[in-house]
Order: sequence, then structure tokens, then C-alpha cells
Amino acid sequence: MLGLVALADPLRAGIAEAVHALREAGIRVMMITGDYPSTAQAIAHQAGLAGGALLTGETLAAMTARELRARIGKVTVCARIVQALKAGGAIVGMTGDGVNDAPAQRAAHVGIAMGQRGTDVAREAAALVLLDDRFEAIVAAVRAGRQVFASMRRAMDYLVSVHACVAGMALLPVLLGWPAVLLPMHIVFLELMIDPACTLAFENDAPDPDSMRKPPRAPNAPLVGAAALLRAGLYGLLALAHVVGAWLWACAALVGANLALMAGPGTWRRPNRMLWMIGAGAFVALLLLIYLPALAAVFHFAPLSAGQLLLAAAAGLSLTVWSPLLELAQRAR
Repeated sequence: MLGLVALADPLRAGIAEAVHALREAGIRVMMITGDYPSTAQAIAHQAGLAGGALLTGETLAAMTARELRARIGKVTVCARIVQALKAGGAIVGMTGDGVNDAPAQRAAHVGIAMGQRGTDVAREAAALVLLDDRFEAIVAAVRAGRQVFASMRRAMDYLVSVHACVAGMALLPVLLGWPAVLLPMHIVFLELMIDPACTLAFENDAPDPDSMRKPPRAPNAPLVGAAALLRAGLYGLLALAHVVGAWLWACAALVGANLALMAGPGTWRRPNRMLWMIGAGAFVALLLLIYLPALAAVFHFAPLSAGQLLLAAAAGLSLTVWSPLLELAQRAR
């Protein structure tokens, strides 16, 4: 032998960490390659995919569809497996940059193409095109997607709970023959708090630090299921009980309860500046409605003493005590 030529295509930096993050999030990572089996296993070891089985093209060609579905659960390095994974009930995302990756990208639930070095065929076949070709971009996309879903679910929980409280305060006096508590302008004032909370505050909520340590949700899971509706309704009834208990100062207590429902579970662990801004603005507006004679006359308010105002605020904000207790009970269950 007069000489030896060696070619190397090293693993990109950060791949092993990204694979570990996806596994913590309950996402299974598999490598599909046309490389020589020994090369594929060496790269898999560097990427943190060691420990799984290797399935070669020759073995795959000799298998029936049933045999492939039975074996695919233990494989981490293989080829032509998207259909088998889908048949087994998995939600499949496929990433690649070559022409030969296009059929698998099209067959997967979510095809992911490389935007910088990917071929035109791969980009056309994929559902998503990464502007950043790094594998870590997929991890960031999963994290962002989970945060969007969590924010939407929290907004729905808040809408159900706060309107249960408002509806109770509007209907109870009618049903029980009490004097009216909420006039139309009062409900409009409350909606001026509710709408910004849903459209601004929850959208700017900080990500849950544990979001990438939880398993993926079921693909058919509703945005707001029966358990979530029950939990949100319970929060609303608790808020209603607090407000009724502060009957003489009901409007101020209702604003305080509204702020407590905005906070919800986990807010103290993930501070949200926009949420605090909306809450502070609502509190200042309430003070103006109570103590400015012209506005107080429109809303049929009377000035409160300092002690009455503190008692009303405490009656509403004390609802925050229930939030961590219910969260602990849910985790224990």
C-alpha cells in the first residue's frame, strides 16, 4: 500500500445536547442514513443515540410490514421507516437536506428541510423550512410550540373562570331578589381588563422551565378538555365566593379576584411584566372610578375609606391562596 485517503464528515457541535433535550421532552430521535453501518453506529454513538438496534437496508427489504412494526420500537439507526412509525401510531417529523430525503419528508407528518444548504426538492417537499440549519433549531421550535399551546390553554382557562365569576355576580341578585350589583358599564370595565390579559399578557408569559421535561401531549388532546373546564369553573366559583363574601365592596373585590385569576398557577415562578402592567393599570383605573366624583357618578360608586379599600382588595387577592393548593392537589393526583 502506497498511501491511504481518509474522508471525514464530523458531527456538528451541539447535536448531542440537542438530542438529550429532545429525549427529556419525550421525543424519540432516530437516525436514517445511507452510510456504511459501522460509520452510522459511530456517528450515532457521538450523537447520544447509542444503545439502540441497527436496521440495515438488506434486513429491511426482507421484512414484512408486520415484522417491521414489531421491531421498529427498538431501532435508532435505519432507513425507510416513516410509514412503519406512522402505522404504529407515532407522530413523525423527518428532517433532511438531500433529494433522496424528499419522499420521507413528504410522507412524515411534519417534513423539515434545511433552508441554507437543503436542495430545492427537499424544501418543496417539506412542511417547514429552517432558516437556521442547526439541529438545535428544531429543539427551539418544539419549545416555542409548547409555549404557544400552554399560553392558549391558560387564556381559555382564565376566560372560563373569570366569566363564571362575572356571570354569577350578574345573575345571583336577579335570582335571589337582591339589588343589582353589576351594571352594563361595570361589565365593560371588567372586559377592558380581560381582553388585554388574553391578547397581551398571556402571549408574553415566560416559558415554563419544565416544558421540555414533560412528555408530548396526545395528538387528539383538546385545547380545553373536561378536566380543564372543571378546574377553570372551580376557580371561577371560588372567586365568586370571595366576591359575595365581600358584598359591601363587591366591585373592588371583583377587580381583585380578576387580578388573582390572571395570575393563575405558576405566575409567581414565571414573572410576566405585561401581566403586572395590565394589573397596575386596572387598579389605578379603579381608584379613579371610585374617587373622582364625575366617574363615580357614572358607575354609581361611593368613596371607600382606606380600611374598606384594603379589605376589598384583600378579599379578591386572597383567591391566589387557592391557586398553589389546587396545583399541588392536581400533581398529587
